[in-house]
Amino acid sequence: MVNMKNKEERLISEFYELKVNQLMNNKMWDLPLIQKDEPISYALSILDGKSHVWVVNELKEKELVGVITRHDVLQILAPPRTHYSMFTFPKSYFHGTKGKIEDIMTKEPITCIPDDKIVDVLQKMVRHGIRRVAVVVDSKLVGEITLRHLICKYYKASQYHPIVDDDSK
Repeated sequence: MVNMKNKEERLISEFYELKVNQLMNNKMWDLPLIQKDEPISYALSILDGKSHVWVVNELKEKELVGVITRHDVLQILAPPRTHYSMFTFPKSYFHGTKGKIEDIMTKEPITCIPDDKIVDVLQKMVRHGIRRVAVVVDSKLVGEITLRHLICKYYKASQYHPIVDDDSK
């Protein structure tokens, strides 16, 4: 009889050892990309359907320079005189949608390389409190790996290698 706990431990262990390039989304046409010199309003149009936008120097070169998330937009749109502690930015920060992407992006986004292990990516996500990691090669964006993506892949793996103990009757 195979122990259910051993099956689950084996699945988790195997999942952790996978390489990023085995699970990442590398369909560049599907990744949300924006040039750093575009207007902020353009990012809003993308964030209407996506949770984030990768910021690159130029779309052709894809050198990653930042990321914008929906949370970043909350900080832009928040009224300047709110009394909530979460809005403690200087008044000048609240400029609405005037300016360029580079004015509001998070610089130096968390990245990994295609040969990194999934366990290392998950540790970065936990340590930095993020749900997405850019996959780069020589500073160029080649894909992304998201928590949603990892959940889907792990779930599918658990269906192919059921964690449930089939031998117990």
